[in-house]
Amino acid sequence: MLIAHPSPDLYGSDRMLLEAVAAFEADGWDVDVVLPGDGPLVAELARYRCRIAWAPMLVLRKVFLRPSGLAQLAVQSARSVLPTLRLIESSKPDLVYVNTLTIPGWLLAGRVTGRRVLAHVHEAESDVPRLVAVGLAAPLLAAHRVVVNSRATARVLTDAIAGLCRRIELVYNGVPGPAEPDPPRERLDGPVRLVVVGRLSPRKGTDVAVDALARLRDLGVPASLTLVGSVFPGYEWYEEQLRKQIHRLGLDDAVTFTGFVADVAAALADADIALVPSRVEPFGNTAIEAQLALRPVVVSATQGLVETVDDGRYGSLAAPGDADDLADRVAELVDDWPAALDRARRARERAVGEFAPEQFHRRLVAVARAVARV
Repeated sequence: MLIAHPSPDLYGSDRMLLEAVAAFEADGWDVDVVLPGDGPLVAELARYRCRIAWAPMLVLRKVFLRPSGLAQLAVQSARSVLPTLRLIESSKPDLVYVNTLTIPGWLLAGRVTGRRVLAHVHEAESDVPRLVAVGLAAPLLAAHRVVVNSRATARVLTDAIAGLCRRIELVYNGVPGPAEPDPPRERLDGPVRLVVVGRLSPRKGTDVAVDALARLRDLGVPASLTLVGSVFPGYEWYEEQLRKQIHRLGLDDAVTFTGFVADVAAALADADIALVPSRVEPFGNTAIEAQLALRPVVVSATQGLVETVDDGRYGSLAAPGDADDLADRVAELVDDWPAALDRARRARERAVGEFAPEQFHRRLVAVARAVARV
């Protein structure tokens, strides 16, 4: 199997790549992983038998949708075509597995070279013009099957191209968690400790969490906020904007930036409530990680996050982008903390079963075998 992946980082889709490699190797596949460069993901891949190759990749970014980005798109396209074709021809894989929608060239190259192709989509771009949505989904027609991480992701794809429904397989992410999580505080003595895990970005709604913290303080709820994550290169402006927002709101002593953390277990263990205030979120590993850590979670009522908490049964839902509503949902948890802990325990029981790495491995391997016809 030849796996193409667009990032050497350790965020959601990167962690799912690790789970995929574990599943395929346990099933007896010989795996090659192609990356665009070095990063923390490489050290994690060293735990497996897979070989790593490097190649320039055309990775779709929003910057390419601007006129100034078209030249970059053309240059990256030209640089990536030959290395992509050469790698496929030299490795002669039974299956080309393309992990994410953002590297469409690999889907097309796999099909052109006569290989079986499996796409795994972790994105649900519902906030783009229809023409762009169709353009993003169209390369998936080159895949023999398309794995999606949520029903929300499937809807975005089929709304763009209805014919994709015949190729789609739903495989929920497998999210590992602690076997024995640190117990939450039975009583909230002192400030409520909030945490947001994930990239610092407008899509993740980090700024909404900061505004919600200010709102909580206005409501008389003492609270602090820890931001676990870093910005994507080119988005340094957003972190600067966040720091100015925090200073303007008088929250300098209440907000902590940790930067990127490979293992978020300690950050969740130190928290009382996890927030996932994303404006767009195809699935939301961080919501499941919080549930596995026995922490009450408040998520935006958007896309796959609704599925991770089963329409509010296993976590609170807040209106996307609405800091006041997010703060109100947190205040409700604080006001009835015993009930919040009871729901957190039920959420962990459900997450351990439905989102277990084992179920992800089993279902993904079954799809891969069917596509490769082995």
